Amino acid sequence: MARRRPSDVVISESASVSSASSSPERAVYDDTDFFTAQRNDSQSSIGVASFRDMTMSPALEREHRISPISRLPPELLITVFTKLSSTLDLKNCMLVSKTWSRNSVDLLWHRPLCNTWKNLLNVVASVRKPDGYFPYFDLVKRLNLSNLSDQISDGTVQPFVQCKRIERLTLTGCVKLTDHGVMALVMGNICLLALDITGLDSITDHTLFTVAANCIRLQGLNITDCSKVTDESLVAVAENCRYIKRLKLNNCSLITDESISAFAYNCPSMLEIDLHKCREITNASITALIFRGCHLRELRLAHCHRITDNAFLELPDHLSYESLRILDLTACHQLHDDAIEKIIESSPRLRNLVLAKCKEITDRSVLAITKLGKNLHYIHLGHCAQITDTAVIQLVKMCNRIRYIDLACCHRLTDVSVKQLATLPKLRRIGLVKCQSITDRSILALAKASLEPRTKPLFPSLLERVHLSYCVHLTLQGIHALLNQCPKLTHLSLTGVQAFFLREDLITFCREAPPEFTEHQRNVFCVFSGEGVNRLRSYLNEDPGSIYDAESTMYDDRDGAEDGDAEGHVAGLMGATGLGIDDEDMDEEVDGSTYGGE
Repeated sequence: MARRRPSDVVISESASVSSASSSPERAVYDDTDFFTAQRNDSQSSIGVASFRDMTMSPALEREHRISPISRLPPELLITVFTKLSSTLDLKNCMLVSKTWSRNSVDLLWHRPLCNTWKNLLNVVASVRKPDGYFPYFDLVKRLNLSNLSDQISDGTVQPFVQCKRIERLTLTGCVKLTDHGVMALVMGNICLLALDITGLDSITDHTLFTVAANCIRLQGLNITDCSKVTDESLVAVAENCRYIKRLKLNNCSLITDESISAFAYNCPSMLEIDLHKCREITNASITALIFRGCHLRELRLAHCHRITDNAFLELPDHLSYESLRILDLTACHQLHDDAIEKIIESSPRLRNLVLAKCKEITDRSVLAITKLGKNLHYIHLGHCAQITDTAVIQLVKMCNRIRYIDLACCHRLTDVSVKQLATLPKLRRIGLVKCQSITDRSILALAKASLEPRTKPLFPSLLERVHLSYCVHLTLQGIHALLNQCPKLTHLSLTGVQAFFLREDLITFCREAPPEFTEHQRNVFCVFSGEGVNRLRSYLNEDPGSIYDAESTMYDDRDGAEDGDAEGHVAGLMGATGLGIDDEDMDEEVDGSTYGGE
């Protein structure tokens, strides 16, 4: 029997019902408004086919009110918000919706900005607010008050006492703080991972006992210049806070082997320890630190005068400390070549080695250091006066990745050493202060400039900082070549170099001498930094002929200057500035550099 064909009306209705019930649902990320998404928008001026189509379930209505980005999971929203560097942008994100607010508030408050007194007051007001939209005191993870160090006191930090989820607490230089204020911040805070109270000289063992009792997850502790702290509290910290990785005890003069050994035996994860000027430290604790510190990367022992060769010679022969990268032995006067050879043997991957003022070491130590090969990037041998050209030449041949080398006061070195140093392809900083035998030949080698004027350097110089103070044989022509061939140069020290400090037209480009300098020291001070280097270079390039003529006239008119009087003249300069050959290098102090850095 033939099937009866349904009417047109039925066709239309069935089609409509079928479409409404079986069509795929619109994607949630579609930006098109729902009323423009109909199959046929000619039936209505607003694109709605019928009243039935206008009727939506509550669930569908709520769905269409939410923007696509608001449907992102919290993890993705937070990832997006972390890309915002401005706190103002994060604040605006908090005002968009409750969802955005919940996912951005942690980023805005985990490290509240307390760089001005006004900002600090705003933070305190929010933390204290009892009916705030969020518990802001629980959101603070990092608190740094060092920018207001001279204004922070025990009363200032009281509002933060309720912040018990702080992970990093930095109070550097807040000298008005006492045990009472710091203990209140630490008490009950089991989340604390890092504490920096550098320069708080009123802090005693009471604070560290509180740290030991509450902060068992502590990983970093910096008590530099806390001179009243003793072994008793540090032993408690070592025994209770066994996750410590970074420890700075600089200038804590009361500390002895007892506390350092406690850290060696109780904190197996130790990565860095700084014992600068802990003068009571002896061999026993240092041997324990190295022997048990299988993860130790950085060991700083500057001015620990009681350390001798045995601190290293007593290490087992069969062990190698592959993790050790930085070792600072500045002014450890009792170290000899035997100790250095043992250090190199035990730590074959050392990258930074500081032996400044280890005056007993000789070429034998330097030849041992050459075994580090390409691992060595930074070497400081200042005041190691027994080193000769032979050792330096071999060092350059074997360790061709050196970026920093300081040979200040190594008076046996000549142009031969510096010419070899000039071949280091990655050299960025060189210190030759008081190397009185070097001449313009050394400077031209550093500049990669040939004595033949039209020959171009083989590769551009990377030198950034050059220290040539009291190298009295240098001339203006040599320094001019250095300036022109080293485009990255940002620091040039020429204190005591007559070709410069006697020229009024040149010293106008150098920076001011430090206020603590004597009048004689000011008279010979000549250090160019930053823009001063660029201005000096530009000035010398304007009319070099006339500038050189002025230099020649100045030397011709000088009375009593004989070529054979160089050594006497150097001694006179040293006396005039109050510096002896064994004194601390004034130029390095002015430069603000620290031994062992990069």
